[in-house]
Amino acid sequence: MTAPLLELRDIVVRAGGRTILAADRFALDAASTTAVLGPNGAGKSTLLRVAGALRRPAEGRVLLDGRPATRGDLRAVTAAVLQRPLLRRASVRANVETGLRFRRTPRPEARRRADEWLDRLGVSELAARPAHTLSGGEAQRVSLARALALSPRILLLDEPFSALDAPTRAELLADLRETLADTATAALLVTHDRHEAAALADRVGILHAGQLRQEGHAREVLDHPADADCARILGFENVLPGSVVGRAGRLVALRAADCVAAKPGEGVPVRLRRVLPLGPESRVIAEIDGHELRATAPAPPPGWLDALRPGDELSVRVAPGAERALPDAHRKLRATSRPAPSVSAR
Repeated sequence: MTAPLLELRDIVVRAGGRTILAADRFALDAASTTAVLGPNGAGKSTLLRVAGALRRPAEGRVLLDGRPATRGDLRAVTAAVLQRPLLRRASVRANVETGLRFRRTPRPEARRRADEWLDRLGVSELAARPAHTLSGGEAQRVSLARALALSPRILLLDEPFSALDAPTRAELLADLRETLADTATAALLVTHDRHEAAALADRVGILHAGQLRQEGHAREVLDHPADADCARILGFENVLPGSVVGRAGRLVALRAADCVAAKPGEGVPVRLRRVLPLGPESRVIAEIDGHELRATAPAPPPGWLDALRPGDELSVRVAPGAERALPDAHRKLRATSRPAPSVSAR
């Protein structure tokens, strides 16, 4: 069996007297992309820094092609793109050439490779511009060009799309996916956005409180969370006993998008807590058997819903097959048995 390109074994990282990352095994295969999902503080960036030899773990080993890797080994095969591009106050071309200059690449070759990647990423017309005048999307493309010009075997991506608007993010994701495929570059992406993971990754891991809770093929992980914490990270806002939504047995996870508010008697009965406008739809927060349930409704809310007040009864229709059974049925749920407020929080 071929060894993974990169492997972290029995990694422990401590800070301030506590363990902030503990990973028994994490692997990245050649020419593949793995995304690590988790909330802020989960240990995602720490994992990335260990992989790129930017942080030394207290325990454990980092392997490259199945062999123990030194810091120099890892630095030679990795390049990083950060959430906020760190560009020098120089021209765009000079910024892309920076890493090549550090590696003592001859000037003509550095210029050729910089121009090639500026062209491939669609920003060649910016080559002479001062880097500090770029937009967020332009700066991130330049940052990617600088990293890819080094021909890294592993591209480390630390939330590189989070500061971009939705159209810019979607376009850059598509271009990056194509680039990774064309160059057979492996990538490790850390993000809190499951949509970015779905767009780029072959495999997905989920970090929670410094522990790798789940890892596997992207489609399987994104749609079948391993436990309640993973479900919430993957955008399943509702984790409930199956019985309260008419599903027998264990805990189930449901996305709010699969739960639609309806008139009383037209679905599972719930009590209204509040209605929140969220752009093109409304988020309906209800209570059922002491548990919070989040559902959706049109925006603005239909008249019958707008007339309801906290504590009034309504229904929720659950899309057939939308629930995901969770194996940790014993895990304590976050009950929300507080009394409903006396005034609407619209």
